[in-house]
Amino acid sequence: MREQVIAMLTALGVTGAADDPLLDMVITNVQWRIKNLTNLQEVPEGLESMAVSMAVGEYLNMKKANGQLEGFDLEAAVKQIQEGDTNTVFAVGDGNSTPEQRLDSLINFLTNGRMDEIYRYRKLVW
Repeated sequence: MREQVIAMLTALGVTGAADDPLLDMVITNVQWRIKNLTNLQEVPEGLESMAVSMAVGEYLNMKKANGQLEGFDLEAAVKQIQEGDTNTVFAVGDGNSTPEQRLDSLINFLTNGRMDEIYRYRKLVW
């Protein structure tokens, strides 16, 4: 999963994530979040792509909050995301959103946009 997160961050223009210890902490936190929400011991295979997206979103959010998101082109980063048959377009043709608002929309989509997929894997605990 770590390699997939690094590949997605690289595709978004973020460099240096492979050597950042924060990345491993974020991945671990996302895995525990999914395990806790599903009441399972392991992250199901069907939720791995969601876990990657969540980890990327959490990583971007942490870096942005700490002011460490340098060398990241906000203009080009958040135009469109396609996950399977879901296509999300951010502020194309809408000149009202700033690049930072589009980044916030991307982070929100990556971390929370697919949470309904968890319900399929949820195990009830008594």
